[in-house]
Amino acid sequence: MTSPRVLISSLFALTFLASPAAIAQSATGYVFHDRNGNGVRDSGEPGLPGVGVSNQKEVVQTDANGAWSLPHDDDTTFFVIKPSGWATPLDENNLPQFYYIHKPAGSPQHFEYAGVAPTGALPSSIDFPLHRQTEPERFQVIFFGDPQPRSQEHVDFIAHDVIAELVGTNAQFGVTLGDIMFDKLELLDASNANVALIGIPWYNIIGNHDINKEAKIDSDSDETFARYFGPNYYSFEYGPVHFIALDDVDWGHREGSSRKYHGGLDAEQIEFVKNDLESVPEDKLVVLMMHIPLLEVGNRGELFRLIEHRPYTLSLSGHTHWQAHQYIGEADGWRGPEPHHHIVTVTVSGTWWKGAKDEQGIPHATMRDGAPNGYAIVTFEGTDHTFEFKAARQPKNYQLTVFAPDETSIDDLMETLVYVNVFNGSIKSNVRMRVGDSGDWVTLLKTREHDPQYVAIRDREIAANPEGGRQLNAPYPSDHLWKAAPPSNLALGSHLIEVEATDAYGQLHKGTRIIRVVE
Repeated sequence: MTSPRVLISSLFALTFLASPAAIAQSATGYVFHDRNGNGVRDSGEPGLPGVGVSNQKEVVQTDANGAWSLPHDDDTTFFVIKPSGWATPLDENNLPQFYYIHKPAGSPQHFEYAGVAPTGALPSSIDFPLHRQTEPERFQVIFFGDPQPRSQEHVDFIAHDVIAELVGTNAQFGVTLGDIMFDKLELLDASNANVALIGIPWYNIIGNHDINKEAKIDSDSDETFARYFGPNYYSFEYGPVHFIALDDVDWGHREGSSRKYHGGLDAEQIEFVKNDLESVPEDKLVVLMMHIPLLEVGNRGELFRLIEHRPYTLSLSGHTHWQAHQYIGEADGWRGPEPHHHIVTVTVSGTWWKGAKDEQGIPHATMRDGAPNGYAIVTFEGTDHTFEFKAARQPKNYQLTVFAPDETSIDDLMETLVYVNVFNGSIKSNVRMRVGDSGDWVTLLKTREHDPQYVAIRDREIAANPEGGRQLNAPYPSDHLWKAAPPSNLALGSHLIEVEATDAYGQLHKGTRIIRVVE
């Protein structure tokens, strides 16, 4: 694949070199209306005023002629902050081309996976083309958590399990929330080509398995990511929403003889968010996108201070391989008047592509909390949003599982439990059940424990393959599990359990299971 750097360089026709004095002072350029779509500012193509441009720290607005100027060093990425109603160019893989990387000598050291090639001297003008597009008030975005392939077979799993059903989607763009890969960065070309078939622009967030692990410091760990996707943090607007992509993978901490990552945001990134938000109106929804969940970010308080006064914020992450709606409050360092809604998103790879394979040869990959693998569809409208859980290759209405024993004795009914796993459930959900058409509706109790259905699946697969192999990971307490006992006066025979669950968005989900009562 041709690197984004080469594509951007040719796209903007950056052929003139600035004087040494100009390089020492600042980088300059224009944001312009690319009317003919050729990526070059031709006669009659006006500059666009009031558009944000950043060097990943400072943010400036273009002047009346579309001109901008920013300081730089020999490792600086410049990018345009796409405004609402405008689009940036896309490369052959539908990756947005909104940036220019300035690394005269290329990446700082040789890594197993190639970083950024030397870019040479700073161009005399770094020009960002934009073209008009219609952006509705109401629109959808696809979010992938952790596709995380570690082989070409896994890349193919993603293609057949998720990508094929998304071709032709009505969503306006997609985002992968990190762990695009599982350390095997040579698979990026094949993966990007597959995702491109969905047919929409696709943004990417860096994850802990997308980095150059030979790097000794965090700032050098994203060189291959930069070669494919550009800046490791950035922002853009679509319709009425302001999106901020963050890099919260803080790499390079020594633990014994090896280096590890922590959840954290460096000082320049915090400064960028501060400067970026200065031009974002208070009545606009701000959506933060990251890999590691906020509650695992050590210096999250610094970020909270920048957004907690805003009435409309939302954040999404991946990383954990379980789904959760977290409402972050004072106990977690949030000082806003209302809790902050953070969504730990369903993962494409589920339990890292583990589990028995189905008739298509694809592992069921059930996540550790008992929810299936899949992806999220978020509908934005003004300052509101609706989150939909989509299980891979399942009907849209597959939103919960009901677990109960096939059979129980009439004497054991009081000790028998029915469990309901509502994939998109949260503390704001209501779950109820009844047994039989004439039975009373019973409200289930939210519980935080291992999903017994996941435990049963895992035990069954381990028993069938005691020698090991790619066995499911140990269960994790589910954040969306409810339980209750069936009525104690059930007659002998088979009974239908009906379940209704309403999630935080008022979406109604239904499920059933049959239980048999014996002597």
